[in-house]
Amino acid sequence: MNSIIGIVITVICVFGGYILAGGKMSIIMHSLPFEMMMIGGAAIGAFVCGNDMHTIKSTMNDLLAVFKGPKWKRQDYSDLLCLMHELVRLSEDSPVDLESHIEDPENSVVFQKYPRILASRDFVELICDTMRSMLMNFDNVYQVEELLDKQLEVMTEERLHGSHALQNMADALPALGIVAAVLGVIKTMASIDKPPEVLGEMIGGALVGTFLGVFLAYSLVGPLANRVKQIRDQEAYFYSLMREVLVSSLHKNDTILCIEVARRSAPHGCRPSFSEVEDAIKALKQAA
Repeated sequence: MNSIIGIVITVICVFGGYILAGGKMSIIMHSLPFEMMMIGGAAIGAFVCGNDMHTIKSTMNDLLAVFKGPKWKRQDYSDLLCLMHELVRLSEDSPVDLESHIEDPENSVVFQKYPRILASRDFVELICDTMRSMLMNFDNVYQVEELLDKQLEVMTEERLHGSHALQNMADALPALGIVAAVLGVIKTMASIDKPPEVLGEMIGGALVGTFLGVFLAYSLVGPLANRVKQIRDQEAYFYSLMREVLVSSLHKNDTILCIEVARRSAPHGCRPSFSEVEDAIKALKQAA
């Protein structure tokens, strides 16, 4: 919602100020379709040329995320802490039972309680692989911590490809605007014998290209790239909660302390309170 409000404010203030200053929208509207075709087409073409299909699809999903917001909500953080509490308790009390859950999470009664988390296959696979290593006595805390850090770093970097691609597009747009403007000047020079009022309109149309390139770069694509990065960085905190629980567990801390360490590392806006997590865990015990 903030992104939509920001775009609306930008458009109203820029073009509203131009109109109030006595500018004529007719020149811009006449040139806009052609300039947009040149600048937007070149930007999209360069984007497709410079990225693989996976990055292109990820960028499309990133643009949707800008308007939907981060994937993981406050309730998801609470659910993850409850899930990790159940898994850590199983690893301590009944490693054999835990193995059946991590080998087939889709049919696990533990994972099925949290369908949104279960739908994230990469994340569930990371949880299961790490706990499988723990069951195999791969219990060197620093090795597990380093392994998790590397895997989470790779996941985060992959999720930032869309942001990088959008930022590269934003960096190129001003130069593409100049290209469109130069073409407009070439067209104007070919009509140098026309009356001054005609030449003035043609030069104004050429300058629309420069305006459009800078406007799109710094008022639309650049802010979108920054917002995508913010969203993906915030989602990275969600994955780090799992790391905090497991590493703390390997230090032989009590399960509830492991959950509390992870809870405190959650972003402030999504962090469930201590009582909320405690009540959720009590509800799980009563249901069991």
